[in-house]
Amino acid sequence: MRFFPVSARLAASLILCSPASAVTPQDSLTSLADQFVPLVLEIGTYEPDFVDAYLGPADLRTKAEANPRPRRALQKAAETAVTRLDRQVIPKLNDPLQIARARALCGFYKAAATRLAMIGGKRFPFDVEAEGLFAHKPALKPLSHYDAVLARLDKLVPGTGSLAERVDAYNDRFVIPKDKLRPVMEAAIAQCRRATLAHFDLPKEESFTLEFVTGKSWSGYNYYQGNYHSLIQVNTDLPVRIGRAVDLGCHEGYPGHHVLNIMIERRLVKQLGWTEYLVNPLYAPQSLISEGSTNYGIELAFPGEEQLAFERDTLFPLAGLDPAQARALWDVRLAVSQLTGARMTISKLYL
Repeated sequence: MRFFPVSARLAASLILCSPASAVTPQDSLTSLADQFVPLVLEIGTYEPDFVDAYLGPADLRTKAEANPRPRRALQKAAETAVTRLDRQVIPKLNDPLQIARARALCGFYKAAATRLAMIGGKRFPFDVEAEGLFAHKPALKPLSHYDAVLARLDKLVPGTGSLAERVDAYNDRFVIPKDKLRPVMEAAIAQCRRATLAHFDLPKEESFTLEFVTGKSWSGYNYYQGNYHSLIQVNTDLPVRIGRAVDLGCHEGYPGHHVLNIMIERRLVKQLGWTEYLVNPLYAPQSLISEGSTNYGIELAFPGEEQLAFERDTLFPLAGLDPAQARALWDVRLAVSQLTGARMTISKLYL
């Protein structure tokens, strides 16, 4: 793919960053955006999964990974960038779009500094870690808040054994057989795409590849390749239940990660030339936006009970499951979804 000459601009940024140089706030913003790319690539040498996607020149990545700065030096560079943006750049910008860009970049650098400190062994309280990595302090509810949901689930899934065991056993009745997984997933993604096209203008050349893999710690993943193409993988080590087909199709594909990354590449990288979006770090405020928007994308593509109707009428038959059971399963899934926030409360208590 073709991009503007980032390497040349990075070289120029060394001059722009000189204290003796008289530079404009916009010059400083451009320089700091350019420097963010190799910083993230260097961090990736200390934490292999840190770079979630990279759209820039291959030689820039090769150079950054061949000679990474020490971890402490990278952390200092990130902290210095936060200070410069906060004190010297953002207060002097006038264009609202550039102010928004600078604030986002400041959050990116703060996340990088926070993660580098964690890689070095530092541990933060939950709220401090969340704000440092994702620029957000989540409002968490006590575990007692979920007692009413658990009581409703207890009635929906009667029987013996613990509630967790009963819910798992019930859900396991709706696992998609492996020989039917591809047609079910392809049908789900196709419907997700049709629903998305009612809301978004996608490039005609956009595409994805669907793969089924094993040996992963997640159930599904989107590896954005650039040029409006994604690799979507589904982990078959874990049971893929019928409800996951639409969830994965929307979350990883349409209007989820695939569509969001297309919009970022088309608008921010190619049209506006914002170099910081050539790289997507796993730990950054952008990840919060990405995960939140892709989860919401399920409701956007299938409002109300449209997902239930599509699963009952199309996916259940494709999977060889009884459509008459779709409503009961839907009720259980709705109740379980209301327990999602408990995971964050438990994580905070653990930390």
